Amino acid sequence: MSSSGRRRKIDHAMEIDARYTSLVAVGDSFTEGMSDLLPDGNYRGWADVLAGRLAARSPGFRYANLAVRGKLIGQIVEDQVPTAAAMGADVVTLVGGLNDALRPKCDMGRVTARLEQAVETLRPSCKRLVLMRSPGRQGPVMERFRPRMEELFDFIDALADRHGALVVDLYAGDHLGDPRMWDEDRLHLTAEGHRRVAEAVWQRLGLPAQDDWTTPLPPAARPGWTARRRSDLAFARKHLGPWIGRRLTGRSSGDGRTGAHFSAERGEAFWVTPADPANPGPVAGWRPVEA
Repeated sequence: MSSSGRRRKIDHAMEIDARYTSLVAVGDSFTEGMSDLLPDGNYRGWADVLAGRLAARSPGFRYANLAVRGKLIGQIVEDQVPTAAAMGADVVTLVGGLNDALRPKCDMGRVTARLEQAVETLRPSCKRLVLMRSPGRQGPVMERFRPRMEELFDFIDALADRHGALVVDLYAGDHLGDPRMWDEDRLHLTAEGHRRVAEAVWQRLGLPAQDDWTTPLPPAARPGWTARRRSDLAFARKHLGPWIGRRLTGRSSGDGRTGAHFSAERGEAFWVTPADPANPGPVAGWRPVEA
């Protein structure tokens, strides 16, 4: 069967049974939810938004976000993938490899091999495995790394075809590349960007669209030269400098961190579920599932 035929078969199956009772999210800062910051200091992000919407359709819904900022694909494969596979979720999302691709020196052969290892482990464990072609912020950094990113995304497409996974294409078009969709660190999406990603995954899972996540932002006047320079200096001081410092010293923003729903004390992941199934509310208010 051709790749297009396999995708039609998957899409047809989703139309028949588009109800999901559990979700596990695997990856790095993109899936952890940076920079969708809540008033209490916690991050929300597209995976939490998606979980809340899925929970509203399925009483007893369970969710676990294992993603940790700064992680490379090898760390994701070692630390998160076996745990996610053991949980047996209806849906698993896997986004990784871009942190590797954006480093000055990157062995893309090793990155793609680890991605395939992750998919081979996760795909048999769930009903739907979701991969992504990640968005990129328009600008000089994007242009510098575009060939490597597209190499990664082409591999993800082929990988999904081989293993019957779904791909959410967040890279095509300019809707998520608009700099206004990105936080001041220029690495992570705003709350609106995360909301659109959640809608894109929701639709790819075969669920009825609530809006058009590809709608461009309204036109806006470009900031003047002085304002742009101030922004560049603030970015370099607050974000770029510390990032370079971590690279030079071999540190990561994720050092010492675990996923939101992983207990370092017990060494295991745990599910959370809405305290009130009829009104799921924000994931931050959900309760752990009793063993």
